[in-house]
Amino acid sequence: MSAILYPVAANAEAALARPKGRAAREREALALAGGSVRFVTEPTGPAFASRDAALDAYAGRLDDARPGRVVTVAPEDRFCALAARIDHAATPVEPAFKGGRRWPKAPVATGPTVFRLMVSYWRLGDAPPETIEDQARAMRRRAEAAALDAAQLRALAQQPLRPFKPQQPLDAGLFEMPAPEAPHILIPDE
Repeated sequence: MSAILYPVAANAEAALARPKGRAAREREALALAGGSVRFVTEPTGPAFASRDAALDAYAGRLDDARPGRVVTVAPEDRFCALAARIDHAATPVEPAFKGGRRWPKAPVATGPTVFRLMVSYWRLGDAPPETIEDQARAMRRRAEAAALDAAQLRALAQQPLRPFKPQQPLDAGLFEMPAPEAPHILIPDE
């Protein structure tokens, strides 16, 4: 089985037009780039009103199973995908405080469906995403939480939850004992 050879480029447009090279693994991408790289998937190109229009525009880059236009992309060239999105403008919502509820009902996402080309590639010279040392629950309680910019909020939302302290060993009570075949399970002993 062959691996997908992802382009090494500065942005999604360059990944399609003129990549520095192609690499399946990070160490290969690092060797091609001569610096830091980060794996990303980004939309590129215009939004198309129909799937057929998008497949026609990107002929040869995507698998096409339409009758008369059957195209199968080689396994190592499958770094592009077509994504369907609902095209709507998000509007901020104010608290309602009506009927015992704080927030109004969420608006139904309506709008036309558009199709965009998603390109996965190794981006050149990107620093790793910004990280914040504190967790969201600690950051919320401080006054400086209101001063966070969009990039810091995004980094805060994407970081994994960490425990405050290591998990304590399993507490076995007086009438409980570990099962001999599964010591991580406690069974009652009478």
